[in-house]
Parts: sequence; C-alpha cells; structure tokens
Amino acid sequence: MRMIKLPEPPSGTPGMPEIFEGGVYTVIRRAVVIGNGFAGAENQCLGLVRALGLSDRHSLYRVTRPTGGINEWLRWLPVSLHKKLDYILRQLWGDSRVLSSFRKKQLAPFPAENGMKAGLSSVLEADARHIANMAQETFEKEGPLLVVASGRDTVSLASSIKKLAPSNVFVVQIQHPRVKLNRFDMVVTPHHDYYPLTPAGQQQIPRFLRRWITPYEPPNKNVVLTVGALHQADSTALRLAASAWHDELAPLPKPLLVVNIGGPTRHCKYGADLANQLAGSLYKVLATCGSLRISFSRRTPQKVCEIILKEFGGHPKAYIWDGEGANPHMGHLAWADAFVITADSVSMLSEACSTGKPVYVIGAERCTWKFSSFHNTLKDRGVVRPFTGNEDMADSWSYPPLSDTAEAAYRIREALAEQGWTLKR
Repeated sequence: MRMIKLPEPPSGTPGMPEIFEGGVYTVIRRAVVIGNGFAGAENQCLGLVRALGLSDRHSLYRVTRPTGGINEWLRWLPVSLHKKLDYILRQLWGDSRVLSSFRKKQLAPFPAENGMKAGLSSVLEADARHIANMAQETFEKEGPLLVVASGRDTVSLASSIKKLAPSNVFVVQIQHPRVKLNRFDMVVTPHHDYYPLTPAGQQQIPRFLRRWITPYEPPNKNVVLTVGALHQADSTALRLAASAWHDELAPLPKPLLVVNIGGPTRHCKYGADLANQLAGSLYKVLATCGSLRISFSRRTPQKVCEIILKEFGGHPKAYIWDGEGANPHMGHLAWADAFVITADSVSMLSEACSTGKPVYVIGAERCTWKFSSFHNTLKDRGVVRPFTGNEDMADSWSYPPLSDTAEAAYRIREALAEQGWTLKR
C-alpha cells in the first residue's frame, strides 16, 4: 500500500491550529515574575511581561529576607546564607530583641489573574525547586514557562530554576546579575551597568575592587543593553490613563508642568539644598507655566517635602499630591506638557523620556559613578536638559522617545525563535 503523506501547512499561517506549529510544547503562554519586594525592581519585570503580551497570564513570587534587629546589618550577605544564619541565631538566642521575628506573611494581593488561568498560584515565598517542578509538571499541558526576575536577591534563585529545568523555562534576569551570564537565557541591563569597564570607571575604581564590581566581562549575545529602566508606561497604558484622568487633568491651564521628586541615594546625595534650588527655579518658570503638579516618592526626605509644601502649598497654580487616594503618576505621564525630575530616579526619568515630551533634570551634577554615566547618555541623546529656572515652558521640544521595554521584548522574541519557541498572541 502506497503511503499518503499529508501536506504540511506553512508555519505562522494565521488561524492555524497549534498542532501544525509545533504544538503546545513550543508556545509560551504564562510567566512567573520573581521580585524582591521593591517596586522599582518588580515594575521592570511587570513592564517586560506586559510588552511580551503576558500581563494577564503571570504570577508573582517574592524572595524575602529576615528583617529587623541585627538582620538590617546582614543584608549584604547572599539571601540563602542570611536565612541560615538567622536560623542559627534563633536557635541560640530565641526571639531576643537583637533578632527580628521573621515569620512568613501572606503577600499583598496581586491581580485576580495572578496565574490562576495558567495553572499557577500565588505563594508566600519564591522557591526555585517549587517553580522548576511546576514548570516541568505542567509543560505538556501549558508549554514552556517564562521566568522574569530583577534584583540582587533574585539572581541565585533565577539561575537555580534554569539549572533545574533547562528544557522547560526561558529565564530573563533584569539588571546585571554579577555572576556568569550563561546562567540565564537573557540578561537585560542598562549601559551604565558596564561603567566599570570604561576608562573613566577604571580610573575611579581601585584595581583590587574591580573583580567584585559588576561586570567583569563584556556583554555577550544574550545581553540586551538599555539606556534606562524598563517600565509599564507604554502607549496603551498612557491612553488608558489619559481617559481615566481626563476629568481632573484635561481642564487644567496649559502648559502643565509635572514635577517628580525622589530622594537622595548613595551616588546622588542631596537634601534641603537641592529642595531650595528646585523651589527657586520653579518660581521663576511659573510665569510661563499654566499649572504645576508636584509629587513626592516614598524616598523623599521629610525636610525636602516641608520646603516644597511651604513654598507651593497655597499657590493657586500648584497642586501637591499628598499620597492619599489614587496615585496620579500615570495620569501625569499622559497629560503633562513637560517634566522636571530629580536626578536620583532612573525609573522616573526612563518613564518620562519614553513620552517624547520635554524632560528637565535637576541635581545631575551631584550624581557620581555609573549614575553620572546614565545622565551623560541622556544628555548626549538630547532627551533631557538641565533645569535652571530660565526655561520658557511654552517652548516645547521633542526627541526620539526611549523605547527600552519594547526593544528588550523584541530581542527576547528573537531569542525564543532561535530556540524554536514563540509567545502566544
């Protein structure tokens, strides 16, 4: 009997059943986000997952540390060693005041779609073996698992998942992991993380410290270099925010100037001096500014808040968000005509610079090391200008917006295709 061979439909045909395209075994339809409890790190993961089309098909896991007491002095240790040491100390001294009461707590509620549709569930704490086993056990039904992690405490856990389930996961580590890059399928990190390899970086960093500072090898093909931080403020999110905040922000006199104030960091130190400088410069631009909206971050020192509140708390053109009610941040990104942002926040600057609107920075001269490199890159690209108070807010200017999140998502899709995998559309 002559065998009859059915024709094979071309790959990628719209509407073609998955069985003709390699089946469920090649389609990534769910993701795991591994965070460290810090909004800046987790927001980058969520932004990337969103750009990959999995915003309603992911689950959040967190790496947690013992807190309080002596544990605050032990945060420099690897998280696994920190927990072991905490256990030993408790066996010796029990719940003394020197130690904290480290107990597992239920994580804050995450969206209702927290993986429930994809066979995932929210857990108290990230565990590499648990996630790897889940990826292997659900592979035949759900396909490969995308793992996206960010933050120093997530590095060992993410690399362990890759080691335990290499054929079932695609692991993306955001920010330079300070370990061998081949432990991950993809690393997404800003250019300024490679500052130690530049001539300027090598002049600032003693030779005996260089091997301990990320990175110690040039980027390879599985590294995606970005300008700034990844985020969730894409065009769709901004359109939704524009609609949600229309009634409050649309009627405001134009131009609308949004001021985002962060807080000092180790490599960008400031205090009341910068607050006074900012207040003086803002007063100078009020003549050409229709409305002024000011927001503080959780890191903003009380003294800085008090200075700004004293100067603008009762000004008819100004509104200062007090932290109560809905956060207007996304609405500000959508409706602002221009931004003034303190130099300490890579995240806030990255979001604002993705809008293509004028972005003014105050305090960049106070930043050192790789953060100075970041600001130099923004300046060289023409996406930011220093805020001096001599600006005419009616004079608008533009630039090619930063698109780090979309570009990282594109590179990941390419890497998946090379591996024979694709993302569910």
